Amino acid sequence: MTDALCHLVVDGNEVLEFKLVRSVQDIENDDTSFGPEMCHQVFGENENIFGYTDLHIRLYYSAGSLQTYLGIEYTDKIEPSKSEGMKADDVEGALKKVLAPGFVTNLDHFISLVDKDKSFIPHGRLVHAFTVTPDDGSDRRMFEVYFSEISTPGFLTFHERLQTFLLWYVDAASFIDVDDDQWNFFTVFEKYDSCEGGHRYAVAAYATVYRYYAYPRNLRPRISQVLTLPPFRKLGICAHLIKAIYTHFTVLPEVVDITVEDPSADFQRIRDYVDAKNCETLPAFQPAKLYQGFSQEMANQACSKFKINKKQARRIYEILRLKNTNTSDKTTYLNYRLDVKNRLNAPFQKKKLEMKKLQKVLAPEEFAATVTSSGVSETQGRLCALYAALEHEYRRVIHRMEHD
Repeated sequence: MTDALCHLVVDGNEVLEFKLVRSVQDIENDDTSFGPEMCHQVFGENENIFGYTDLHIRLYYSAGSLQTYLGIEYTDKIEPSKSEGMKADDVEGALKKVLAPGFVTNLDHFISLVDKDKSFIPHGRLVHAFTVTPDDGSDRRMFEVYFSEISTPGFLTFHERLQTFLLWYVDAASFIDVDDDQWNFFTVFEKYDSCEGGHRYAVAAYATVYRYYAYPRNLRPRISQVLTLPPFRKLGICAHLIKAIYTHFTVLPEVVDITVEDPSADFQRIRDYVDAKNCETLPAFQPAKLYQGFSQEMANQACSKFKINKKQARRIYEILRLKNTNTSDKTTYLNYRLDVKNRLNAPFQKKKLEMKKLQKVLAPEEFAATVTSSGVSETQGRLCALYAALEHEYRRVIHRMEHD
């Protein structure tokens, strides 16, 4: 591309504007706008859009029902006849592929849909309610969590609009198979006072959970997609969402445990916080027991009471033991670090044993060609780095626990 055309290339993330619109005033209020974290799943790997001058893409959603408005504005667009056949990217075409059917491109039409939101009521069954007092001293806010299934009347049409947010905030996101009735949904709404009297609702967050079969007649629910929309972050909403999921499933006798599909670091931290707060109430996780090391009793109690699997129970033990460890006491702190490092080192030890077995059955030259293992010092370095990163994450969880 020539330098003369470079001004026609823009970063898609910079020209996209989102809003969750509660009233007509929100449309003109810049404070209600927010942007995407990524757009490569819509506009391609480099996230660039070519062919427009002063491009601005507006994606506005009514705050409750998520009726959608798409507005694409620009002052000029490249013409193939004047640019050796070069065409502008088909922005509307790319968005049409991912937006739910029924979006509008007329702003007045959208405003009429926003007005209809006053009669919107969340789909599904109310399973949890909570309030949040923001750190900035503003008024207390009310939230409700609703449980829905594939069969919940009206929910799938709503979900079709809701899931589009995944593309902008969750890497490698994919839309779920709505023909599979094993999917469950938990949606968080802010319940706020309307200036016309009564209450209205605004979507804040949601999670999908898949009910996996576990032999012989059991279930192993797996939390799959979790998203808190940007205007509602830093309010502790995700922790409440996890609690709502736990509350729903822990009372079901057929549930073996609750797992999470490929959790991000941020989600794992919130999950750790919720699990640690829960487990520190259990007898097996009291300080005297923690100093004795991880036990089957801990695994059993965590699973029985909160449906936490053994791997996560071990992680929670490490967090709570660190929380109760006097790091000024060199011996106590050393014992803790060795305990965690022994667990982290287990895969390296397993690999070492596998290599020894391989050495016995391969000719020397074949074994030499196969070996890619690093030296002892490099393995130790990796182990130390792994531990340091883990303790840093644990301390973030502990800090939140101590400042609730």
